[in-house]
Amino acid sequence: KTKLHTKILLGLLAGVPLGILLGPRAEAVRPIGDVFLRLIWMIVVPLVFSSIFVGTAGLGDLRKLGRIGARTILYYLATTAIAITIGLALASALKPGAIIGDSAKTHLLESYEKEAAEDIEIASARPGIVETLTRIVPRNPFESLTSGDMLQIIFFAIMFGIAVTMIPGDRGKPLIEFFGAVSDGMTQLVRIVMKAAPVGVLALVAAVVGRFGAGILLSLLKYAAIVLAGLALHMGIVYSAAVWLFSRMSPRAFFRGIRPAQIIAFSSSSSNATLPVTIQCAEENLGVPKDVASFVLPLGATVNMDGTALYQGVATVFIAQAYGVPLTIVDMLAIVLMATLASIGTAGVP
Repeated sequence: KTKLHTKILLGLLAGVPLGILLGPRAEAVRPIGDVFLRLIWMIVVPLVFSSIFVGTAGLGDLRKLGRIGARTILYYLATTAIAITIGLALASALKPGAIIGDSAKTHLLESYEKEAAEDIEIASARPGIVETLTRIVPRNPFESLTSGDMLQIIFFAIMFGIAVTMIPGDRGKPLIEFFGAVSDGMTQLVRIVMKAAPVGVLALVAAVVGRFGAGILLSLLKYAAIVLAGLALHMGIVYSAAVWLFSRMSPRAFFRGIRPAQIIAFSSSSSNATLPVTIQCAEENLGVPKDVASFVLPLGATVNMDGTALYQGVATVFIAQAYGVPLTIVDMLAIVLMATLASIGTAGVP
C-alpha cells in the first residue's frame, strides 16, 4: 500500500509537467488546490487555540512554562538569523542577479511593478517593532479568533491556560478536557482532509507553473537553485546539528518523520496550512509530548520563519545585483537584523 506522503510527493512532481503542458490554462485547476488549502485553514484556528490552551494548562508548573517559552523564542531567533546569513553568503558568492538579461528584467518589472508599489505602501504604513509587540495583546479575543490573528490567539490561549491552572482544586479540569477533545477532533479532521492532499498539491503546483511559464523560470534558475541550496544547507547542517545536540535523535529519523509536513509546506508555501500536519508528525512520528508540541509548534508557525528569512536574504542580494545597487557589510548586517525582527508575526499564509 502506497503511503500517503509518497502519493503527495507524486502529485507534487506531476504538477510541474502538467503546468508546463497546459500553460495559462492550468489556472482552471487552481480551485481544486484552493479548496484543499481552505479545508486546512478551516482547521487552523480551533486547532491552535485548543492545542496551546491544553498545552499550557498541561504543563502545570508556570516556571516550566517560562523555561520552555524562553528557550523556544531564543532558539527561533537564533536559527532565523543563521538562515538569513546563509542566504546572504550564498547570494554574495554566486551572484545570481548578475546574469539576468534585459528582457527578463523588463518582464519582471512589468509583472510585479504594481505589486511592488502596493508592498512599499503597506511597508511604509507598517507599525514599528514596539507597536507590533503591543498589538500581540488582543482587545477582543473573539475578534482575534474570527480574523485569524495568530499572535493574538496564541497570547490569549497562553494567558487563559495559565489562569485555569491557578484555579484551586479540579474546577478547571472539565474545561481542559473539553478543549482536549476539541484538539483531538481537529487532529482527526486533519487525517480526513489529508486524504485529498495528492490531488490538491497537484493542482496547486500545476497552477503556479502554468502561470509563470517555463521561460521565466529558466531565466531565474540560478536564483532558485541558490535558494534551494541555502535551504538544503540550513536543513542538513543547522537542523541536523540541533536535532542531534538537543535530543540525540538521528537526523535521518527526524527528516523521515516530518516528511508529510515538508511536502505540504513546499506545495502550499504556508506554515499555517502546514501546522496541523506538523503537530501530527511531531506527536505521532517523533514522539514529542503533546503538551510541548501543542505549545511550541503553533508559536513557531507564526514566529519562526527560517525559510522565508533565508529567501529574503537571497532575494535582497539578487535584486541589488540585478539593478547594480552595491551592498556594504553594514547593509548586510541591517538585512540580518530587520529580517529577523520581521519574522516575528510574519503572516503564515502568503
